Amino acid sequence: MNTITRRAAIGALPILAAPAVLRAQAPWPGRPIRLVVPFLAGGATDVTARVLAERLSVTLGQPVVVENRAGAGGNIGAEYVARSEPDGYTVLMATIGTAAINPYLYARMPFRPDELAAVALVNQVANGVFVNAEVPAANFAELLALAKRRPGELNCGVPGNGTSGHISCEYLKTRAGIDLQIVTFRGTGGVIPELLSGRVHVAVDNLPSYLPHVTEGRLRLLAVTSANRWFAVPDTPTVAESGIPDFEAVAWFATQVPARTPRPVVERLAGAILEALAERGVQARLREIGTEPRPMGPAEFDRFIAAENAKWAEVVRRSGARLDG
Repeated sequence: MNTITRRAAIGALPILAAPAVLRAQAPWPGRPIRLVVPFLAGGATDVTARVLAERLSVTLGQPVVVENRAGAGGNIGAEYVARSEPDGYTVLMATIGTAAINPYLYARMPFRPDELAAVALVNQVANGVFVNAEVPAANFAELLALAKRRPGELNCGVPGNGTSGHISCEYLKTRAGIDLQIVTFRGTGGVIPELLSGRVHVAVDNLPSYLPHVTEGRLRLLAVTSANRWFAVPDTPTVAESGIPDFEAVAWFATQVPARTPRPVVERLAGAILEALAERGVQARLREIGTEPRPMGPAEFDRFIAAENAKWAEVVRRSGARLDG
């Protein structure tokens, strides 16, 4: 009896395993995809995700639904994706913060960076160095000279701990050898009124929200932090042109998935993203929100992440900035 039972059980194994095999071989995607934004709706990360999701829904033949899971500088949403099933149906809209700054800034990270795999770099936005119109600095060199004459007297507003504006300002201080008192706010909306009032002297932050005030003459844009001049303000020099060689500090947005996601799925998703970024309509929409497309596939993006981690780990270390998880 035992022998017959064992044989029957052994004979049944292929039948019992068949559905799992079929599921594993099912073409991807076979159902809707969630694109998780680790910040609130309305910001550059969110808008980038929505531009991308709209096009990917067409290319992949399945709805791509944007889901906002904000908190802890992006760590909550990033952890959610890192802990998700590695099946390609949960994708992170990653940023420079979640992928290259937070691991060094936060004392306790809720996930390991290697729990997420690179898919594609999507776009980037430059930061600007802004001053109130009453600050006696007509250009970036004059601001540096002023800061050196008055060490510790000038403050610099940034849109939150760990943001690209914050870390870019720390990087600027280190490279230029100046002492600016950093004042953190809850987002760009907190920085601008204080800069306009003159209570904040300098701000380092993403360009787009400040440009209307620059046009009105209420703020002065002294330099951009990108490697090359920024398309929206081509007459504004870069920090590198203005006396700090090789300076580059841009915010960027990208896609990542759980680390064990099958490689063919990663490649298919990356291909669809790169195809979208090659379209003029998508490029135009990304530029409308003040960002520049910067397409990179998985291998190149993986190398880029490694380089960014090395760079910003050192900047955070030198700055002494540290946040609880």
